[in-house]
Amino acid sequence: METKPYLIALDLDGTLLKDDKTISPETARTIQTLKEAGHHVCISTGRPFRSSSMYYDELGLTTPIVNFNGAFVHHPKDESWGRYHTSLSVDVVRQLAELTETYQIHNVLAEIIDDVYFHYHDEHLIEAFHMNTANVTFGDLRETVKEDVTSVLIHAKEEDVADIRAHLSDVHAEVIDHRRWAAPWHVIEIIKHGMNKAVGLKKISDYYQVPRERIIAFGDEDNDLEMLRFAGCGVAMGNGTDEVKQAADRVTGSNEADGIAEFLKSYFSL
Repeated sequence: METKPYLIALDLDGTLLKDDKTISPETARTIQTLKEAGHHVCISTGRPFRSSSMYYDELGLTTPIVNFNGAFVHHPKDESWGRYHTSLSVDVVRQLAELTETYQIHNVLAEIIDDVYFHYHDEHLIEAFHMNTANVTFGDLRETVKEDVTSVLIHAKEEDVADIRAHLSDVHAEVIDHRRWAAPWHVIEIIKHGMNKAVGLKKISDYYQVPRERIIAFGDEDNDLEMLRFAGCGVAMGNGTDEVKQAADRVTGSNEADGIAEFLKSYFSL
């Protein structure tokens, strides 16, 4: 067994999680074995903490966690570790809310850690985005949001997504980064410019003093690209996008076929 500790970073959706949003027993067992051998395992996700904490607990993790694609990094078990919250200014949020006047937008949501502001009332989205646990406020974001925010989501018609993204790049390129969610959601996710999972992962690897060559990261979507490139060993899931597979050092099985367990067992000769 390798004696020097590795840092193993796991994306959630499409990577650690099967399509039914559970962790396979084989993957959980493999992760447990590596933790017991002294390796550090962390979650690095676009999700907020409130919708990733159950997986953190299920794996019995004791590491910091990257949420909102790097815009929020904290240590659930150790407040003294610090909270790194990189936010978007409230002025930008108001400008994004203005887009509802120009485009056919179903909704605009602003998230401040675990508080969620909906521009329009929408019970379906609360259910779909697991927001039952959040403090939810409804009403025009230009009125309700009084402070800087972690993330903004624009839920638009499919045919408008490309136009809205082009507009965002023209008008706000200096301040924001935007990504499109995977199907079936026609959602554009916006965080502060320069934020990504690699930024969060670097904070964690610095803390544990693990060099890049001992970082293994798993992902499947374009919000994993920077993290896979940053890691000494970036691993694309079999179900990942072509771009992710090209950026990665290795490709493993899919999230439905224990891709993480398959790779780690081989890599560490378990």
